[in-house]
Amino acid sequence: MSHNTWIHRGVRTLVRPLAKTPVTPNQITTLRLLTGIGAAAAFAVGETFWQNVGGAIFVLSLVLDRADGELARLGGKSSPWGHRYDLISDGLANGLVFVGIGVGLRESVLAYWALPMGVLAGAAVAAVLWLVVRVESSRGLRALELPPAGGFDADDAMLAVPIAVWLGGAVPLLIAATIGAPVFAALFFWWYRRKAGR
Repeated sequence: MSHNTWIHRGVRTLVRPLAKTPVTPNQITTLRLLTGIGAAAAFAVGETFWQNVGGAIFVLSLVLDRADGELARLGGKSSPWGHRYDLISDGLANGLVFVGIGVGLRESVLAYWALPMGVLAGAAVAAVLWLVVRVESSRGLRALELPPAGGFDADDAMLAVPIAVWLGGAVPLLIAATIGAPVFAALFFWWYRRKAGR
């Protein structure tokens, strides 16, 4: 998405000391992916304590998501492969979090609907990032970048996940994501096709 949001600016300060070290952006991307998987696993347990832990791990994962790109830019370590790896990791981590939430809500009011809802929301989130990877492969890096609005970009909406979970709103979050993520994916595909037709 964008790389000049409030969150990016805050993370930039934290990452600056790493710019002249052997730490690579791809190492941070790998940590981002692992923490995303860890958050999904914690959400899947289905207990309040583990949902709260999952929320904390996912916040760390989102910070690492911004940190890899910031380190790449600050340290002159950008590469097409690293950018693609970042997007693939984002798609997997963000998508799996919704699957984990769906698994964790199997004993909620959603019952057996929770898992298919989590899979649908997760697949829609992953589909958007898959489209970005595909388009950038043919049109160049950042071909689908959306400008930030008010210092936030569309990817910052993922911060709603831990906040909703911490506030006890995992069920409404999953319902909203099951509706909203596919709608956003469809609009994103439509926007791309319209842009590509010009």
